[in-house]
Amino acid sequence: MKQLIKQYRWVIGGLVVAALVAYCVWLVYSDSPAYRFLVRLYVDKKFLKQTLRQWGILAPVLFMMLQALQVIVSPIPGEATGFLGGYLFGEWLGLVYSTIGLTFGSVVSFWIGRWLGVHYVRNLVSKETWEKLGFIVEAEGVILCFIIYLIPGLPKDIICYLFGISPMPLWVFAVVSGLGRIPGTWVLSAQGAHVETGNYFQVLLISAVCAAIALPLYYYRHRIITWLRGRSGPKRPGRPYSERLDRDKADS
Repeated sequence: MKQLIKQYRWVIGGLVVAALVAYCVWLVYSDSPAYRFLVRLYVDKKFLKQTLRQWGILAPVLFMMLQALQVIVSPIPGEATGFLGGYLFGEWLGLVYSTIGLTFGSVVSFWIGRWLGVHYVRNLVSKETWEKLGFIVEAEGVILCFIIYLIPGLPKDIICYLFGISPMPLWVFAVVSGLGRIPGTWVLSAQGAHVETGNYFQVLLISAVCAAIALPLYYYRHRIITWLRGRSGPKRPGRPYSERLDRDKADS
């Protein structure tokens, strides 16, 4: 029985994923109450704050789940949820809750990428993203991971899947990606907290300082990525790691 499950695990996994996707599509197509509730949580800050207050001590758990979900389902804008963390819980608690949620979501995406393998992940990301950032799948460097999560303008949620098919251990990725997200998360959390208190001067000041730092990084992001690609060539002899990973999955 175990051998049969191993042999058809990809078929079983594919059917489960297809069923989940079909169910989500049906919720959207039918404009179900659950779908409308979830959308309203993301677009209506006052409704979200009221809902979280009703949850009491479980409110941070719900918010962290929302943060994790926006990483796993990458089209959901992370800037909006990061801003909401500060708006709802204050600057520092918002930062803590956002960091926990983002790290959890990143770890789940990393694990999904490692479970699916390079063939499926390559189809998951866009051709442009693979051409620019595909070198990540052969990367092991902690510094590389940290720098990538510091650079604004990169698809950091999709990058989690790419690191999943790299040689990097999961726990190392969790620590480094979490630390790399903190500066950007703090900015969003601080902006949300000051907007909630009506301190718009602080919002403008934080935005100006952030722009002065982030804009040069954003402008030169392609050069930085090219430099990182040149310094992160394969460190191990033999076949690329991504190919060995898929081969090991096929043999198991």
